[in-house]
Amino acid sequence: MNALIVVLVIVAVLALIVLALSVRIVKQYERGVVFRLGRVIGSREPGLRLLIPIVDRLHRVSLRIVTMPIQSQGIITRDNVSVDVSAVAYFRVVDAIKSVVAIENVQAAISQIAQTTLRKVVGQHTLDETLSETDRINVDIRQILDITTTEWGVEVTLVELKDIQLPESMKRAMAKQAEAEREKRAKIINAEGESLAAAALGDASDTMMAHPLALQLRNLQSLVEIGVDKNTTVVFPAPLMSTIGELGTFLAREAAAAAPTAVPVDLPKLTTVVAPNGGSDTAATTAVK
Repeated sequence: MNALIVVLVIVAVLALIVLALSVRIVKQYERGVVFRLGRVIGSREPGLRLLIPIVDRLHRVSLRIVTMPIQSQGIITRDNVSVDVSAVAYFRVVDAIKSVVAIENVQAAISQIAQTTLRKVVGQHTLDETLSETDRINVDIRQILDITTTEWGVEVTLVELKDIQLPESMKRAMAKQAEAEREKRAKIINAEGESLAAAALGDASDTMMAHPLALQLRNLQSLVEIGVDKNTTVVFPAPLMSTIGELGTFLAREAAAAAPTAVPVDLPKLTTVVAPNGGSDTAATTAVK
């Protein structure tokens, strides 16, 4: 009886061990690749899965998107400028069996192929294209990676250039170029503003010629604007100064006309009369005017 109990206990323990070795749990974001005696027999969906102990082996593969940084690469662009470019790639496994059987380490392989592809694609563009056409470069890199990684059961969903480091001399040259471009735009805008202002002033002068009083009203408005902030500056418009000058001339004429006029006095003229005896007598004669 005791021997039977011992046998039953041993059988129960062995059953528990076999059950523990047979039961596998596959998570929702995983797929299980089953190898039976070294041969792939299929994949397992998420949930509780039973395997044959010792004979079967389960290899779990994650189907989540993996973020993989691409290390900075020293690249020479098509116009012979040395730049350091880093990027980031996003990929996910779409075929669990291929990702296990076709390649040993998916992430390491994608990292290496991404670095070489980044160097090749950026090297085909000039510096200006690299800085301004990053979207097109990203698409080109992703398409090249997709061609290679499809055989590994991997899909590259996105590639983005993360950082572009330029030499200091190139940064200074680009800064000078940008400054010159801004100065050019500023001068063009200033010239356009002067042209519009000149046209507006021409229209305003035509209006003032047609309406002379408009100039006086504008002068008064200017005086009001000057005196807003309690300014001590006094401005006299040119028409007012000419009026004051004319008034001064008029007053001078009036003063000259009002001064007393001197009456001229006729003095007697002396006439010398020669006598017969050779003498001379002087006589006063009155000139009648």
